[in-house]
Amino acid sequence: MKKDEIIGKGTWLDTVASRIIEREISSGRDTSMIRTESGLGASGIPHVGSLSDAVRAYGVMLALRNMGYNSETIAFADDMDGLRRVPSDMPSWLQEYLLKPVSNIPDPFGCHNSYGEHMSGMLKDALDAVGVEYRFFSAKKVYEDGMLVNEIDKILRNSSTIGRIIYETVGQDKFLRVLPYFPICKNCGRIYTASAYEYDQKKFIVKYRCEGVEIKGRKVEGCGYEGEADIRKGDGKLAWKVEFAARWARLDIRFEAYGKDIADSVKVNDIVAERILGFMPPYHIRYEMFLDEHGRKISKSTGNVLTPQEWLKYGTPESLLLLVYKRYAGTRRISYKSIPKLMDEVDYIEDVYFGKQKAATKTAEMRLKGLYEYIHHLRPPKQPKTHVPYNLLVELASFAPKGRVEEFVISRLTRYGYKIDDEVLRRVRLAINYAQKFGRVKRGLVELSENERIAIRQLASKILEVNSPEELQHSIFELARSNGIEPQQFFRKLYEIFLGIPKGPRLGPYLFDIGKEEVLRLLEPYLHTD
Repeated sequence: MKKDEIIGKGTWLDTVASRIIEREISSGRDTSMIRTESGLGASGIPHVGSLSDAVRAYGVMLALRNMGYNSETIAFADDMDGLRRVPSDMPSWLQEYLLKPVSNIPDPFGCHNSYGEHMSGMLKDALDAVGVEYRFFSAKKVYEDGMLVNEIDKILRNSSTIGRIIYETVGQDKFLRVLPYFPICKNCGRIYTASAYEYDQKKFIVKYRCEGVEIKGRKVEGCGYEGEADIRKGDGKLAWKVEFAARWARLDIRFEAYGKDIADSVKVNDIVAERILGFMPPYHIRYEMFLDEHGRKISKSTGNVLTPQEWLKYGTPESLLLLVYKRYAGTRRISYKSIPKLMDEVDYIEDVYFGKQKAATKTAEMRLKGLYEYIHHLRPPKQPKTHVPYNLLVELASFAPKGRVEEFVISRLTRYGYKIDDEVLRRVRLAINYAQKFGRVKRGLVELSENERIAIRQLASKILEVNSPEELQHSIFELARSNGIEPQQFFRKLYEIFLGIPKGPRLGPYLFDIGKEEVLRLLEPYLHTD
C-alpha cells in the first residue's frame, strides 16, 4: 500500500478493511467469509458510545463487502456479566441482585424476560433504527447451548499456563491461584464471589467455593457454599481475560475494535487465542472513549448517558452514523449540543457528494463522498434532499406561538422559499423536539473586524427605522458597501450572529419575523467598543 494512496472510498473504514484482507491473505486463511464483531453491554442503559462499537464493526463489514468479500457482523451481548452497581435512576430494589448475572435479574421495566434482555434489547432497537445489519448472539444462550465447550475445555486444561501468561502480560496474579472461569453460585446466585479451584476434565465439571470477591476496592462476602459447575451448561462463564479468545475462535472473528479501558484484556486474549486455542486473533483498532460535555467518562452508573434513542428524537440516523464514521482516533466530547452541528455536516457532505460544494482537496472530497455513502449503507440517494439549516428550524420553533409551532415553522419556511416535503417535515419535527427540550442552539461570539463592528452598530440603529423586510434587506447591502465590506462577507457574519451558521434564508424577512427587540438583543454584545 503506497503512502497517500486512496483506498476504496477514501475513509478509515476502507483502510482497515484493506489491512484485514492483506492480513488474511498473507496468513493463508479462508476468506470466503470475513466476520467482524462487537460486544453489546447489558449491565446498564446503552449510550451512544455503546452503539458506536457495533456501528464501527458494521462499517468495516460494509467496506469489506465493497471490496468484493462476503462479510457479516456479529453483535455479542455480554448478558452473563454480573451487575456490579445499580445505575443511576434505577429502582433501589436492584441492590439485592448485585453480582448476579444480568440475564438472571428481573426487568425493572417489566417488558422483557430479564434486566439483561431489556438492556441489550434497547441497543438492538437502536441498531435497527439506524439501519445496522447484524447477527445477534446472547452470551446466556451461547453458554447454555454449550457453544463454547471445546474452547472452555482447552482453556481450563491449560489454566496454569494461562495464569502465567496473564501475570507476565499485565501483572495480575489472581489466575495463578484460581481458574479463569466464574461459576454462578448455586446457593446465592452470584457470579464473581465463587472461586473455581479445580477442573475435572472427564466430567467437564468445575469445583468452586463461594468465598467472596473484591470489586473496585469493595469487599463482597461469599455465602460459603461449595459446589460444582458444568461447563456444558450455563452454570458459569469464562473470565474476560480469556472469553474474547474463546468466542473469536468459535465464531471465526477477523476484526474487533476495542476501547483503551479493556486494552489489557485484549492483549491477554490475543495471546490466549494464538497459543492455547490455535486461532490467529482478529485485527484490532483501538479507539478513544467518548466523554460527556464536561470531559467526564460516560458511565451507565453515574447517569451522564446520552442514549441513541434520545439522539434520534432530535437528529437523523445519518447524523448519528456520521458521528461514528468521521474518525475513530482521538477523544471526543458528545452531548445533545453535538446534534445541530452534525445535522448540518450531513447536509454539507451531501452537497459535496452531488457537486454543489467543493472540498478543500481532491483527497478530502473523496473522503467526504465516501462518508456520505457509508452513512447511507452504501446505498446513497439518487438526488440531494431539500436542505433547511437545523439552527434555523430550532430558532423558528423557539419563538413560534404555543399550540401551533409546526404550522408556524412551516409557514415561515414557505415564505422563505423552501420546498416543503416529507424530509423537511421530518427535520422540522426533530428541531421542534430539540427546541422544546433544550431551547436555542448555544453559540459563541462571532469575531468581527472594526469595519464590521461599525456596520453592526449602524444596523442596530437602522433596525428601528425600517418598515419592511425588503427595506431592511437593502439596508444591509448599503451598510456593507458604505463601510468597505464585501456584502457576501457581511451577510455571512450576520448569519453567524443570528443563526450560528454561515448562510440561511433571506435575512430581511427572517429578522422581521424574529422581531426588532430580538434583533437588538442578539446584536447587543457587538455594540460596545473594547
